[in-house]
Amino acid sequence: MILVTGAAGKTGLAVLAALKARGAKVRAIVRDDAQILPVRQAGATEVVVGDLLDADVWRLATTAVSHIYHIGPNLHPNEVRIGQLMIAAARAIGNCRVVYHSVIHPQIREMPHHWRKLKVENILFDSGLPFTVLQPTAYMQNLLPYLSAIQNDGILPVPYPAATSLSLVDLHDVATVAAKVLTEHGQHRYATYELVGTEPLSQTAVADTFSQILHRPIEVRPVSLATWEAQALTNGTAKETVKTAVAMFTYYATSGMTGNPQVLRFLLGHEPTSLADFIKRTVS
Repeated sequence: MILVTGAAGKTGLAVLAALKARGAKVRAIVRDDAQILPVRQAGATEVVVGDLLDADVWRLATTAVSHIYHIGPNLHPNEVRIGQLMIAAARAIGNCRVVYHSVIHPQIREMPHHWRKLKVENILFDSGLPFTVLQPTAYMQNLLPYLSAIQNDGILPVPYPAATSLSLVDLHDVATVAAKVLTEHGQHRYATYELVGTEPLSQTAVADTFSQILHRPIEVRPVSLATWEAQALTNGTAKETVKTAVAMFTYYATSGMTGNPQVLRFLLGHEPTSLADFIKRTVS
């Protein structure tokens, strides 16, 4: 039995679908009853509802589990504590391998959510458990909230400069690798894999790719952090989450987020999804 945490988010649902395609038996942890149906439809055969900060939930969820795919709640201030509880539960059942969904370059202090993932990695390394760490870069799917503005207004609105370089990855490729390392027993123990789909792309290059596929000019229009922050708070995003996101965007503006596609190419056995192919698939 494979346990997937954070199963109702976009990453969790993609991983469930990839595991289903491999015929794996999967249990999912979700936050509330409303998330049960979506995770079952994606491929979960069993579902546990509960709070990841509750040790009793972990004891229930890890019964008869051989693998845990742990996705920490996105930008969550208590991610380290949740990671500690997950690792303690894995150690308690014995003979359990943890595949941890981390992030590329977790050692960057300027981004609190990266730094928290590094702390969880350290705890995992010290646990004595067999592990695999996946470190994906920013998803191509993060562009989807901008799709309406791109298609209707010819604008790519991003909260950092047009010159900001980011390496991207398709979530579908990440999920494929996650299912691979969870089901290919013994081949990926103690490995840490950076999952990067593209060479570094400026936001201008991203806009140009949309332009070529949509056959219309697309302009990058940077949004000030103050404007982005005000809108996020108006939309009901928690203050701590907004603060963490602003720190991320600030780092992106000065240093970008770059990586190399070679590891993902090796794991997939073929070329990673290109940004152009992702856009074609999305707009079609």
